[in-house]
Amino acid sequence: MSFLKLILKNHFRNKSRTFLAIIGIGIGIATIVALGGIMGGLIAGVDNALHAGGSDFAVLNKESAIDTNTGTANLDEEWLNKIQNINGVKNAEGVYLKNVPVEDSYSTLIGVDTSNNFNLSSLSMALTDGKMIKDGSKELLFGKLALEGFNKSVGDNITIKNQKFTIVGVYESGDPNMDYGILASIKDVQNLSDDFGKISIIYVYLDNGMDVNTITEKINNTYGDNITTATSIADLEMIEDQKNMINGASWGISLLAIVIGGIGIINTMIMSVYERTREIGVLKAVGWKSRRVLGMILGESLILTITSGIIGTIIGIGGAEILASFNVIQSGLVPVYSVELFVQAFVVAIIVGLIGGFYPAWRASRLPPTEALRYE
Repeated sequence: MSFLKLILKNHFRNKSRTFLAIIGIGIGIATIVALGGIMGGLIAGVDNALHAGGSDFAVLNKESAIDTNTGTANLDEEWLNKIQNINGVKNAEGVYLKNVPVEDSYSTLIGVDTSNNFNLSSLSMALTDGKMIKDGSKELLFGKLALEGFNKSVGDNITIKNQKFTIVGVYESGDPNMDYGILASIKDVQNLSDDFGKISIIYVYLDNGMDVNTITEKINNTYGDNITTATSIADLEMIEDQKNMINGASWGISLLAIVIGGIGIINTMIMSVYERTREIGVLKAVGWKSRRVLGMILGESLILTITSGIIGTIIGIGGAEILASFNVIQSGLVPVYSVELFVQAFVVAIIVGLIGGFYPAWRASRLPPTEALRYE
């Protein structure tokens, strides 16, 4: 039997103990992957929201920029004209966002000003069925995914905060976060929220050749006491703080996984060495060097933790997708996974394997062949 086959076979001698060790480490890895995927989805959603329709940057209320996805970061509509009149600004579109109860669920209403030659392409949307909504008409344009989620069709009525609206069309953007939304007249959304004359975010489009940093600096210098510009999530300090907090929590869980998983691996591998004392004695008696015994036990430990990493990754992805499908975290959230996230998960698994397997491996390599052969 080859060295590798021997390492792989040894774990199946005690299936129950191996299974429990894999599950214990896998839960820690699953949490890392699930948290990372959810965080990636939140970041992608915010970033897409800041650049809807290919806008160069967004303008938000400085005091409550964190709440743009729920519609509570409000600006007076007069800011639209102020931004529009800045030299170098080609166009400025105001949008009002509000998370509202829609029948038995919640969804995000995207209020747009359809009275001012509004075009869906300005938000990178395309009408795929029906017609465009009219200003103040209590008509809705459903995102493709939102329509599927509510099991509705064009022409159906739907109740929002005890008011009846009619679905007149369907749009698609290609961005799952946007396609879970519902487009409405900005007046209708303001009326539902009793926020007349308010908007949540301004999308700014610059003239060709204009430098984004120059314009954003000009806006911040002129109006910085009231509004803030954002070209990326890093510009939103409160969101960046939350991102760092979740990343810190993820690394904290990684450390906890190393400690708990390491203890579990030590216990599993010590028991394995204890049960195979005579076998190890025979191997050393027929010429195995101490370093080969050390490599065998460490290899078994690494195989165990890498298997835990694979299973934990699958569980983590499944858990994040389930949470997203039931809108537990945020309506329309689509988890995003990166290569760095999976590398982090497997690095944790390998560290657990090395830490947890080193002592049992060292102990096995130090066993004198004569004493090991006498062991009963």
